[in-house]
Amino acid sequence: MRKRRPNHRLVKIHRSYTVEEVARLFGTHKNTVRAWVKAGLPTCDSKRPTLILGRELTAYLQARRTKNKRPCKPVEIYCVGCRAPKRPAGEMAEYQPTTATSGTRLHRRACRAFQRAWSAESQCLRAPW
Repeated sequence: MRKRRPNHRLVKIHRSYTVEEVARLFGTHKNTVRAWVKAGLPTCDSKRPTLILGRELTAYLQARRTKNKRPCKPVEIYCVGCRAPKRPAGEMAEYQPTTATSGTRLHRRACRAFQRAWSAESQCLRAPW
């Protein structure tokens, strides 16, 4: 089964690839790679076959992956519903251990819904709330 995000480390930066080769490399469809080209993946020229430099493909995939990251501060937890880092309502989180080293934190989000987050016990002891 293919992975959801293509691994940019599989690309050779000193090589040029066709659309079919990129699709084969990542186990995706050719139309997916063509959609990347339409979305801003640079190509060598506008002639056929479409050639993509490995260096530019790696940079494009890395930029795509980091664009959607939302770093959280030590007092925040990522809210899946809001898709943004939020502070727990009431500045409180409840820890329920499942094993000796890990468990779940139950907390109320700022949008007033319950959310579970898996965490290590050491992270909860360091949390300032």
